[in-house]
Amino acid sequence: MTHPASSPRTLVRLATATTAVLAATLATLAAPANAAPADPATTSATAERLTARPGATVTDPDGTTHTHYDRTLGDVPVIGGDLIVHQRPDGSRTTTDTTTPAALRTAATTTARTPAPAPGARRIIWAATGAPAPAWDTLTRTPRPDGTPSELHTVTDARTGAVLGSYDAVHAGTGTSQYAGTVPLGTTPNGALHQLRDVPRGDQRTLDALNQTTGGVLFTDADDLWGNGTPTNRQTAGVDVHYGTAVTWDFYQGVLGRNGIRGDGRGITSRVHYGTNYGNAFWSDSCGCVNYGDGAPGTGKPPTSLDIVGHEIAHGLTAATAGLLSSGEPGALGEATSDILGTAGEFFAENPADPGDYLIGERAYPGAPRTMDRPSSDGSSRDYWSRDIGTLDPHAASGPARHFFYLLSEGSGRKVINGVTYDSPTYDGSKLSGITREKAVRIWYRALTVHLTSASTYSRARTATLQAATDLYGATSTERTAVAAAWNAVNVH
Repeated sequence: MTHPASSPRTLVRLATATTAVLAATLATLAAPANAAPADPATTSATAERLTARPGATVTDPDGTTHTHYDRTLGDVPVIGGDLIVHQRPDGSRTTTDTTTPAALRTAATTTARTPAPAPGARRIIWAATGAPAPAWDTLTRTPRPDGTPSELHTVTDARTGAVLGSYDAVHAGTGTSQYAGTVPLGTTPNGALHQLRDVPRGDQRTLDALNQTTGGVLFTDADDLWGNGTPTNRQTAGVDVHYGTAVTWDFYQGVLGRNGIRGDGRGITSRVHYGTNYGNAFWSDSCGCVNYGDGAPGTGKPPTSLDIVGHEIAHGLTAATAGLLSSGEPGALGEATSDILGTAGEFFAENPADPGDYLIGERAYPGAPRTMDRPSSDGSSRDYWSRDIGTLDPHAASGPARHFFYLLSEGSGRKVINGVTYDSPTYDGSKLSGITREKAVRIWYRALTVHLTSASTYSRARTATLQAATDLYGATSTERTAVAAAWNAVNVH
């Protein structure tokens, strides 16, 4: 997928600016923002200001830096008037610019003759096509037919009302994944290339770790068409992870009302092709990132499927909220949380190539994956709580919590969901009806973020989820009663 030259992120590299223009431009880099707010009907010719884009500096091997700057005049942004400053190790500088400060000031002093076309429209200077012009920028947020979000900016001339151009701030490439079929990707154009960088979702990025255990390189592509569905193509793993990370972001926001794992609107960094012959994936608190290996040697099955991505990101959510310790019963609850949220995110995606199920990692780890309806079917997990549960590996010890979630969502007994047959038993022989997966995950999420602490046990999880159900649905609600019955069914009292 290509983007038009009128995109405000497209930088046209012109000849080096004149000495006078360069000096004037660079002098503004350290200038304070001292202009008064712009009048909505006219823009005063106040001081020019340049702001470096976060993470937009590229450093060459010889130490030369190339930094992208956005430009404003006073408080009025200049769309299409951005520039690049190239600084050599000896301190000398040149600039790549799309227009001159004089041309911008001419536009800035032109009085608007048309009213704002819609509430919330902002005053800008449009410098992406033709001579700079005073303009109105109207933002419309309407999802595209395939569900991809859209942030469409329509630019109208403030003098005549004519449409000068439009652009979508959500850049969606297309990727062919190994596990999820052909999927939309949030990408960002950078000159002639596109990056696996999802700016609307907290600037989430996907890197190629180059089979090292430190560092990594942001994936780039010329045509915005990524991967080919095979693990031999290095982009393919990046497609699966970038897509799964976007789904998880949307799931947290749309179902749980959370803006990123820390609730601060900031996305995460993911790295694929981590290490050599590394068969697993992990969340790292120190870098706030997830790392994915290439799978066990000879399998061609990297651990990058949708539910595994959701599982690993949920570890970051747990670290930012309850902070459950990684051993004993708290460790079991932490692993269960990741399986619960990874599973719920997979259902949320409604991807026909990877329908939601209550199996964990079955695409990457064929054989006996972790399950929720009958955890013991993997040969190591427990279906029910027992006094020694805290001595087990946390993944095996997470079985009763996974089982609780399944029973609360779907109920007991035999049933078929998305083509998969389940048959969930209960410790006490009870027959349960589920309250729906969405209600169950809301209850678990509220317990995690409001009531659980780092050393919480299964008993405390019961109390926390009962309180969460009370918070959400009431002390005498059917949902609270169902929570108690589901814990009884896995022997947690």
